[in-house]
Amino acid sequence: MTHALVFAVAVLTVLVLGLIVVVFALARQIGILFERVTPVGAMINDSGPKVGETSPAFTLQSLNGGNDVAFGMQRPRSTLVFFLSPTCPICKKLLPTLKSIRSAEGNWLDVVLASDGDPLKHRAFIEQAGLAEFPYVLSQELGTTYRIARLPFAVLMDADGIVRAKGLINSREQLESLFNATETGFASIQDYVARATPASLKSH
Repeated sequence: MTHALVFAVAVLTVLVLGLIVVVFALARQIGILFERVTPVGAMINDSGPKVGETSPAFTLQSLNGGNDVAFGMQRPRSTLVFFLSPTCPICKKLLPTLKSIRSAEGNWLDVVLASDGDPLKHRAFIEQAGLAEFPYVLSQELGTTYRIARLPFAVLMDADGIVRAKGLINSREQLESLFNATETGFASIQDYVARATPASLKSH
């Protein structure tokens, strides 16, 4: 009887430990799912500057020093403004892509990182993520002007400060399609995707 009780307790202990492992694994997968899915359903708020319009003028200091960063006015190159946050998982995943774009397209494109909040926290983020080479500006007014409701969000302006494309970015492909949208004249990434989708697929 004693041996049977000990055996039963041992089996129950193993089962409980197994359940704990399963719960932790499920919790981790749910967290990953939220990171991947949460921003996908967000829609663009087109109440900000529209494609084809000149961006409102801003001159902001970069946390990384160097020259002030100007928007909505003539510049030597086009500008990609990438709105991000140190607490945004998707933003962090796209940083290698932004670094690659900055390196490959630097002859005609400036990549500017934009956010708001505590400068000390952003300086720590810059150091941790290796973003010292980027112009990095903090401006609540800039985000408000573009009606940024979800992150990450990107705005592409030409050398004259005219908005050429914009959209919510969730992947490398969407970030790169921002340039495709500019070349083809679509108003946004979502507009580019929507018009490129066959009507037969839209009906399903």
